[in-house]
Amino acid sequence: MLSSPSGTGKTTISRQLLSRDKGIEMSISATSRKPRPGEVDGEDYIFVSPEAFSKMRDHNEFLEWALVFDNFYGTPKEPVEQALAVGRDVLFDIDWQGAEKLSATSRQDLVTIFLLPPSVDALADRLRSRAQDSAEVVARRMAGAANEIQHWEDYDYVVVNRDIEDSVEAVSAILAAERLKRGRQTGLEEFVRKLQRNL
Repeated sequence: MLSSPSGTGKTTISRQLLSRDKGIEMSISATSRKPRPGEVDGEDYIFVSPEAFSKMRDHNEFLEWALVFDNFYGTPKEPVEQALAVGRDVLFDIDWQGAEKLSATSRQDLVTIFLLPPSVDALADRLRSRAQDSAEVVARRMAGAANEIQHWEDYDYVVVNRDIEDSVEAVSAILAAERLKRGRQTGLEEFVRKLQRNL
């Protein structure tokens, strides 16, 4: 699970991880916000009306959901469960509220990573350079970043995104190490017993 203040590079890092690692599937969040230029429904987000989102929430169709900058965001349950059932890892791109809710129900199955910007100025520059939001929205996102960063200590790992390539390598290394943990290796116990029987 990746979390960060808006503009820290989370989406770019997620896309690069997905292109490199075929064992990962992206969890596509549903949102009640309008698509930004270039965003594709069903690829970037599942865009729904506020009424449709509320209906999905009321029917318990989300693993987690939150209200962020006046828009609802949520993780649909069914695609995640299907991916896990066939042995794939699922990458979540969610904020601290979603991370908190998922941790409350599935902590033993999660690896949480928090991305930090290299500086406040770099974060402001990235938000302005996207040219997708008004100055007012950028200001709100900067204020929201202060709140988001307060939760960095709740995560297993923290990566400061000074360079995208270095950050992708760091996250890839975290995933590789986590997959090698004894409790995550399917069939390991039987494999070791077989080795021992043949010694």
